[in-house]
Amino acid sequence: MKSPSRRAVLTAAGVALAGFVGFEIGQRTAAPDPLSVDGPLIGITSLTSDTYVRAIRESGGIPIVLPNADGSTEKVEEYLELLDGLLMPGGADIPPSEYGEEPHETVKLLDDDRYHFEKAMGTAWIEKTDKPLLGICLGGQWVNVASGGSLVQDIPSEFDGLNHRDRTHKITLEPDSRLSQIFEATELEVNSLHHQAVKKPGRNLRIVAHCPDGVVEAVESTDPDRFLIGVQWHPEKMMPDDPVQAKLLRAFVEAATVAKRER
Repeated sequence: MKSPSRRAVLTAAGVALAGFVGFEIGQRTAAPDPLSVDGPLIGITSLTSDTYVRAIRESGGIPIVLPNADGSTEKVEEYLELLDGLLMPGGADIPPSEYGEEPHETVKLLDDDRYHFEKAMGTAWIEKTDKPLLGICLGGQWVNVASGGSLVQDIPSEFDGLNHRDRTHKITLEPDSRLSQIFEATELEVNSLHHQAVKKPGRNLRIVAHCPDGVVEAVESTDPDRFLIGVQWHPEKMMPDDPVQAKLLRAFVEAATVAKRER
């Protein structure tokens, strides 16, 4: 009897995980559309909240949570081959040594295992594939730092006490950006849960969204054919109540579907 492929095993595991999470949150949300086993495999580099799994599942993808418990990077090359898209979620802070700075007193570092795994996974994904990557909050900062960019280590310290935690605010999108095309808008209302942000954009990235106070809210690839986007807000937390924010996750999964077909 022929052994199941690694992709088939990952797909089965992803469906099982999505079903489990769906059971856990089923009392809190409306029933989602059935998960298709033909959907693209979306790797999630850390499970910090079930909202990421739910958002990918409800957008038509198969969420695959990647283990980083021991910081091992030995499976990274296999993940690059097997996965159709990568989502890097929110979390603590990237060591400022990654962009040549000493840490500000407010910095709360990622744990070592997650740091080493996400650095390796994100960097390899950007440099060795052209498949879609969506970074959210910390994940968006990883997109920038892994590309050689830098961060504002603490917004209140560098913007005269400005607060970007636990609030909502408007942002402005560059009209020629991929993000603006996805949202079909140049202004959005977003949530805000961060104290760091992009300072200098990395290689082959451009800043495509700002808050009116000057804080950077998103970067994306300068290659119009590549889905490589980092946002500072949390669209997965605004789903499913905000259909506008749902557009970003759907566009990401659709791009991963195209990548799957082009294998």
